[in-house]
Amino acid sequence: MTMALSTAFERVSLPLEHDFTISRGTTVAAENVIVHVTDDDGTTGVGAAAPSARYGETAATVVAVLPELLAAVEAVGDPHALAAVEERLSGVVSDNPAARAAVSVALHDLAAKRLGVPLYRLWGLDPTDAPDTSYTIGIDDTGTMRERTRAAVEAGYDTLKLKLGTDRDREVCEAVREAAPDATLRVDANEAWMPRETARKSEWLADLGVEFIEQPIPADDPAGLKDAYERSALPIAADESCVTLADVPRIADRCDIANLKLMKCGGLREARRMIHAARAHGLEVMLGCMVESNAAIAAGCQLAPLLDYADLDGSLLLADGADPFEGVPTPEGRIDPAGIDRAGTGAVERSE
Repeated sequence: MTMALSTAFERVSLPLEHDFTISRGTTVAAENVIVHVTDDDGTTGVGAAAPSARYGETAATVVAVLPELLAAVEAVGDPHALAAVEERLSGVVSDNPAARAAVSVALHDLAAKRLGVPLYRLWGLDPTDAPDTSYTIGIDDTGTMRERTRAAVEAGYDTLKLKLGTDRDREVCEAVREAAPDATLRVDANEAWMPRETARKSEWLADLGVEFIEQPIPADDPAGLKDAYERSALPIAADESCVTLADVPRIADRCDIANLKLMKCGGLREARRMIHAARAHGLEVMLGCMVESNAAIAAGCQLAPLLDYADLDGSLLLADGADPFEGVPTPEGRIDPAGIDRAGTGAVERSE
């Protein structure tokens, strides 16, 4: 059944609570693009793009391609025809995954709202199966990282992800462990290490009780990733090496965990395919994020019951009041898709 769909988008700059540094650079504000798709009854679905230069996108490229993508949505004219829309979008642009993800999220939000159910229920998922999200501590001087760790623990977060990739990695990890003796710790090198370095560091990371290492090796070195995986004393999660569905079989023999992101893969349908493919290849699954508005994070939270691990703290890193949307509750890191009485993804514009 076709209908008259109207679409719109706006570019927003969302300041962070603290400058956020990883091995590749520092972010002070997240450039997101919010997408709206409205049906002829006036119901609106929302989504957001959080582009990353690491994957060849910026807010400017998202804004450049969205008119064509949204014209394709209007041409299909049915928010429930998600397969047809996805095929049409792929025909418009071959890449631009964050832009396509924003459209995907907005359409899923609208389709579930039209049926009056949360997205997890539309998919038949049990919201109580959702894992807690980690909370990320970005690279900074050691004292600041220690204090931010203490603040996170005091706020109730007991799973922390620590960004590494400096000549102070061990010093930082020891300081963070001292500040959070009971927390679950994960580390993310964002492609900053080499295989032997990974093996060496994995030994003392294991002694500090770290759970796993995320993407230690550059994605353009698959042989190095396999070497690191075979030598590491800890499980390895693949992030930059795991972008789309086609990457899942390629990483299956060189990591333990596939880390998916909506902004890498291009949308919710592709993410679900990747989850099932990862399971079929014997991998555990994590869903991560960029620094994103709840207009995007909320959709990831709806997928959480399918995951082993969640890293969906992108909106939690924003300055207080910076996000124009509220999303799925994550009290003390606990993802609670059933904690609100709202259909769709759970994203709603913040009241003034």
